[in-house]
Amino acid sequence: MHSSATFLIEFGAIILGLGLLGRFAGRFQFSPIPLYLLAGLAFGEGGLLPLGTSEEFVAIGAEIGVILLLLMLGLEYTATDLVSNLKTQYPAGLVDAALNALPGAAMALLLGWGPVAAVVLAGVTWISSSGVIAKVLGDLGRLGNRETPVILSILVLEDLSMAVYLPIITALLAGAGLAAGSATLAIALGVAGLVLVVAVRYGRHLSRFVSSDDPEKLLLVVLGLTLLVAGVAQQLQVSAAVGAFLVGIALSGEVAEGAHGLLSPLRDLFAAVFFVFFGLHTDPASIPPVLLPALALALVTAGTKIATGYWAAKRAGISAKGRWRAGGTLVARGEFSIVIAGLAVTSGIEPRLGPLATAYVLILVIVGPLTARFTEPVATRLTSRSRRSTTTVTETPQDRNLVPSPDASAEK
Repeated sequence: MHSSATFLIEFGAIILGLGLLGRFAGRFQFSPIPLYLLAGLAFGEGGLLPLGTSEEFVAIGAEIGVILLLLMLGLEYTATDLVSNLKTQYPAGLVDAALNALPGAAMALLLGWGPVAAVVLAGVTWISSSGVIAKVLGDLGRLGNRETPVILSILVLEDLSMAVYLPIITALLAGAGLAAGSATLAIALGVAGLVLVVAVRYGRHLSRFVSSDDPEKLLLVVLGLTLLVAGVAQQLQVSAAVGAFLVGIALSGEVAEGAHGLLSPLRDLFAAVFFVFFGLHTDPASIPPVLLPALALALVTAGTKIATGYWAAKRAGISAKGRWRAGGTLVARGEFSIVIAGLAVTSGIEPRLGPLATAYVLILVIVGPLTARFTEPVATRLTSRSRRSTTTVTETPQDRNLVPSPDASAEK
């Protein structure tokens, strides 16, 4: 009875605190994600007042939060949009992998951690946070922007790449042989491909099955189906986020619109819990020793993500402002990076890898919402200043005399 009361007090205080932080962020018109993370850092391991009884429930809620974020993102687009975007944007996925994985691998090798750790850290720096970016896009009202399909295409390519990467890294960390690693990879690819085919070819039938005029039944069926697919996907070594996203893609028409309205409050609640959970599992004492390498890596890979988004949006014919917005939005790292680092920590290959990855992700998950908001206006202002200075430098007295003065025109 006592533990139940303690749980209610703790969890109620968390939700109330998140609400107050969200109101504070809304008053100053910026994303509340950094505040949620800092709150988790303050009340987590080594923080001011560590939580006790509610931690397990918060962990489950955090997982549901990521699933709902990706489901809602998938509801914004149809299967046709997904296929066409993947066909047109796969070069951007290759550029993304090259620009953002190589710095992580290079840092691990420079620190003398070995090739396996290099592969792990490459994954940490490569994958953007679909959960954070989905929340930021919603907070900034950019889901309907022209550059958003480009951003989503890159995120989907990254998430689908995890279906290949995670089995490989798991086999490397476990020291598994070629046969065992190949079997795990084949299962993961088969499941991801099957879910994608069902989403593209049978999405209409799925929508009819889910459809209901009763909001309660629609909510239960969509939420239950999403959690079921996400759980099966994760059990078969495929990301739960990929499964949830593809469920959202498969649903269309009135079903998608109705589900979006019903699930939005749940998404906001559990997404906030996810960001708090991330902070709860970061010990502040582990950050200072690895802060300088983490800052250097964050600075480099923030630049490479902005370059990736800019290039991909330019290739898609997006205006300059949209290119900068796309690049700034992709900076945040989060859930996948922590999953990858967690696998390495469990295997014990390098004790410093976990703290460095945590510090790196914490930096970019706080900076990411800020770059999403301010990269475009800052770049536009700098570009306009550069153009004005260039015009001033190149203009000569003779150039100015080419334009007749009002007095001269009057004389004529």
